Amino acid sequence: MRRYVFASVRMAIVTMVLLGVIYPLTVTGLAQAAFPRQAGGSLVTAGGRVVGSALIGQTFTSPRYFHGRPSAAGTGYDPATSGASNLGPTSSALAASVKERAAAAIDENPGLTIGAVPVDMVTASGSGLDPDITVANARAQAARVAQARRMTENEVDSIIDLHAIGRQFGWLGEPRVNVLTLNLELDAR
Repeated sequence: MRRYVFASVRMAIVTMVLLGVIYPLTVTGLAQAAFPRQAGGSLVTAGGRVVGSALIGQTFTSPRYFHGRPSAAGTGYDPATSGASNLGPTSSALAASVKERAAAAIDENPGLTIGAVPVDMVTASGSGLDPDITVANARAQAARVAQARRMTENEVDSIIDLHAIGRQFGWLGEPRVNVLTLNLELDAR
């Protein structure tokens, strides 16, 4: 009996060392070597300081900036509380929040009408941390941003085109743009 206890304890210790120390260090080392930017959090810098991550959205409220998707993560883009609202398509709470967000989007974006509000402008992503918006969402906000920055809408559209990312693998998802890099480009001009 004693032999089995010692064997199981030895196996537990070996397993903990292998899977709790050696494996994580190996995977972290390989990730740092192969993908240093991504393994470091895909941090975005401006003026020599870190201003955010290309992988986690941020809240922008000024009319001078493009606004990201609504977030269901805590008080907005909180990675510690990442997650969806879990409201289904028949939920009256979801319908009410979408109507409220659509009305707010129409109020703050000149020329936007109820039939032209992009879906990602009024619905949160599954994680609540989505850093990207569709090109259609960016174009719906272009008039507001141009007006607030005293630019032409064509100038803002050209910045959107410059930062547009096509469909993943050429067919998956919608063309999109990273909100943080788009807003940093606006500040740089």
